[in-house]
Amino acid sequence: MLKVNGTRRNGYLESDDAIVTWCVGHLVTMSYPEQYDMKYKRWSFDTLPFLPDEFKYEVIGDVKGQFETVKRLLTRDDVGTIYICTDSGREGEYIYRLVDRMAGVKGKERRRVWIDSQTEEEILRGIREAKDWSAYDNLSAAAYLRAQEDYLMGINFSRALTLRYGNTVGSLLKRDRTVMSVGRVMTCVLGMVVRREREIRAFVKTPFYRVTGTFSKNGIPFQTEWKAVEGSRYFGSPKLYKENGFKDRADAEALIAMLSAPEPTEAEVLRTEKKKEVRNAPLLYNLAEIQNDCSKRFHISPDETLKIIQDLYEKKLVTYPRTDARVLSSAVAKEIGRNIGGLRGLPEIGPLAEEVLSGDAWKKIGKSRYTNDSQITDHYAIIPTGQGQSALRSLKPLEQKVYEMICRRFLSIFYPAAVFEKRQIELQAGSEHFFASFRFCVEEGWQRAAGIKKNNGTEASSGKNTGSADGGPEGNAGNADGSQEDMSGGRADDPAFREMAASLRKGSRVAAEGYAVKEGETSPPKRYTSGSMILAMENAGQLIEDEELRSQIKGSGIGTSATRAEILKKLFTIRYLQLNQKTQVITPTQFGEMVFEAVNVSMKQLLNPELTASWEKGLTYVSNGDITPEEYMVKLRGFVARRTEQVQRGNAGYLLKEAYERTKDYYKAAPARRERGTGRKYEKRRTDG
Repeated sequence: MLKVNGTRRNGYLESDDAIVTWCVGHLVTMSYPEQYDMKYKRWSFDTLPFLPDEFKYEVIGDVKGQFETVKRLLTRDDVGTIYICTDSGREGEYIYRLVDRMAGVKGKERRRVWIDSQTEEEILRGIREAKDWSAYDNLSAAAYLRAQEDYLMGINFSRALTLRYGNTVGSLLKRDRTVMSVGRVMTCVLGMVVRREREIRAFVKTPFYRVTGTFSKNGIPFQTEWKAVEGSRYFGSPKLYKENGFKDRADAEALIAMLSAPEPTEAEVLRTEKKKEVRNAPLLYNLAEIQNDCSKRFHISPDETLKIIQDLYEKKLVTYPRTDARVLSSAVAKEIGRNIGGLRGLPEIGPLAEEVLSGDAWKKIGKSRYTNDSQITDHYAIIPTGQGQSALRSLKPLEQKVYEMICRRFLSIFYPAAVFEKRQIELQAGSEHFFASFRFCVEEGWQRAAGIKKNNGTEASSGKNTGSADGGPEGNAGNADGSQEDMSGGRADDPAFREMAASLRKGSRVAAEGYAVKEGETSPPKRYTSGSMILAMENAGQLIEDEELRSQIKGSGIGTSATRAEILKKLFTIRYLQLNQKTQVITPTQFGEMVFEAVNVSMKQLLNPELTASWEKGLTYVSNGDITPEEYMVKLRGFVARRTEQVQRGNAGYLLKEAYERTKDYYKAAPARRERGTGRKYEKRRTDG
């Protein structure tokens, strides 16, 4: 596509007028403390806090050969202009800036290529419109600060906690060596998981007993649920668990005995209500949303999902994956016909694309809620490019499914809203009242493109799930708060059932077929899954109680779309958390819980999303030019120094012992395991995005 018809050499391509070379991920990294002075190799409070005036960097040993190749090419006398084509984001900017710095590039024009997909048109546009790299200096400053922040927190806090509490934790868990790794983001995620686990342990289930009634009209039965509304003999009774259940089964059975004496007869319809519900297609996928959906649908981790979408991106099938946006840019909306048109030849998806192009909705998408430049920072939502179709044959089955998900979500936004009819009915049998709620799909709309069954009306992801639960009851007949779910029993598509429901009007008489007790119990908060955790990290502001701070960090979250999956993976690797591969449910390990406790008694702020998200917001301020890198660094150095000294002064080992005694019974006994490696190797895990 670049028409570089040159010779392939070791680590680059070269023609008469152009050279193409590449990084293999990071080529340069921050140096370990002992590179500043050998005294720092030994972990000691005497050398903390470690706050160098200038940071040192070094070439990563495993990729030194490629670095030397890139360096030689960047500094060649016949190279006048450098086009920087690393990933269009903060991390991609950081990768090149470090290489440029270590290579000592001088006297060259550097132009930044910023693209959203790897199609030929997009790459050529990016090169044609490439800006001088100085336009991204603020982004570069934020990238450097992010890495320096993680480095300083990781080095200082990991060493301080290990020195202060490592022996205590090691003794309690019978570990020969205990190094406690701490990070700006990963420690906060650990805190979220451990706190959720403790909420579940503390939860006391409450049983309750609902009464359901089966009624029929014209021989067609339907289910209802009893509620103790005004007029009921149980209205306001202390025997109730909320208004639609009893605390004791005997009371529920007594109600049924009263209703059935001498036998069930009939009931009268007191009230009916019909409402129209219009539901638009959900917003497009960003990385967090599709990671959550893939976790639920395919039971794969966020890291696996990112790898799949990255592969689709490199095959030119989808746009840039590491995005937080769920909308299109106005520029992309103007050219969206190309993306749709390229899908016409695909099985199953093709007819949907043809149908979209035959209408006008795609021409107006730029004025809809699916296009919003103000909601885009670096990249717009993940959508199919409409190109790269030749690569489809080489995709694995799971990759094909993920690609189809992206295509269906994309095409859905060009379809009309799904329309539902909701009917609510109130019946009276004697002095007692029963309620039913039915939901019928009137117009399928976008649900057909999304591959959703008619009366479901919801995709796998709502965009609001943060893994929390309200401790409400389980069951399908209704909720303990009195709200009603669809009670058609799966017959919403049956014309006879719909006709019967429509015939239920005020004053109608229905036959009482019988009553039953339905037992339920309140449920504890749900554990995080790998997918819901990614969304929780993205929406960390929702976990913050302080309203002012919550509004300040709206849209920030914990980590970035590019790093969240890797942070989770690291927590599994260092055995702070464990992942059930089948269900994708996350739970803490005993070691992880003890690390949580050590942080909790020494620098509690690291466990809370307020701190992590506020630092991320600060980096955004640097990227936008609202504050200077120097201002940010002054605050960072002060924070690290104060917290490190706070750990050094602490002496809360007895609290760790108490926590161990409280929690040890929740973990199965495991044989002692010798930790391998030195402190240096553990420090390699310190940065967490």
